[in-house]
Amino acid sequence: MNLILFYITYPIIWLISILPMRILYIISDFLFVLVYHIIGYRKDVILGNISTALPEKSNKEKELIAKKFYKHFTDMVVESLKSFTISEKEILKRYQYKNPELVNKYVEQGKSIALVSAHLANWEWSTSLPLVIKGNVFGAYNKLRNETFEDKLKSTREKFGVVGSRTSDFVNFIKDKFKNNIQGSYILLSDQSPMIPKTFHWAEFFGVKVPVHTGAEMLAKKYNLVVINYRAKKIKRGYYETDFELITEDPKKFKNYDITEKFLKITEKNVKEQPEFYLWSHKRFKHKDKFEEWQEIMKSKQQTKS
Repeated sequence: MNLILFYITYPIIWLISILPMRILYIISDFLFVLVYHIIGYRKDVILGNISTALPEKSNKEKELIAKKFYKHFTDMVVESLKSFTISEKEILKRYQYKNPELVNKYVEQGKSIALVSAHLANWEWSTSLPLVIKGNVFGAYNKLRNETFEDKLKSTREKFGVVGSRTSDFVNFIKDKFKNNIQGSYILLSDQSPMIPKTFHWAEFFGVKVPVHTGAEMLAKKYNLVVINYRAKKIKRGYYETDFELITEDPKKFKNYDITEKFLKITEKNVKEQPEFYLWSHKRFKHKDKFEEWQEIMKSKQQTKS
């Protein structure tokens, strides 16, 4: 059944993907009307997140940010579809990198790198990173129910040189690379909300205490990875500029969770510059009132161990 579904839908996706960007943005405009005005996709979640993160904004400002987010969100949908057939020349024209030499300096020194980032602007087109970064570039992807679609999506994301592994296998994937002395840069998006039982640390994000992903920091300390943040900024419709910012070249000097907190502060700053382009449809603050519940879970785990 999965194979039949793939053969029915993939040709449609491919045909849409080969359309010129100007046509795709007409489709995006139609989707915006559908998603924003008619369906109201996750409107409560989006406005709730914006209100929580940016309480200083007036209701009118929050609504305007939400509306602009929807326009960007539907643009992201068609840009993601374009990823299936976009050429190297076109993606480098539309997704430019300001200072890849910062990353390449450490690659040339023989170091492996954690490239941490957030769901800001267009993160999907960062699969073009190997076009400007030397050496191996590795990334994680989520498992799909339809394995045929998963394989095709994986090959699409790998066409510019990224080597992918399922998120659930990524820790072992990195372990294997170091075991075999394979140097690389690892793409790690770390700004979304983890499950409570899998949380190790809570931090303030936009002034709200929430559980946070700490995997990037733990891997950096374990394998002595240089930690570099990369940020995509939307210049105009269909055009982005990405820059790199060093967090640390010596992660073991940091106290536990300080790298994570530094990453969150950088993310906050970047989101505030262009709040309409952040992924507000994700329930980022859904656990904000569950800190005490998490403490009880941790106590229970400690008691079980002892």
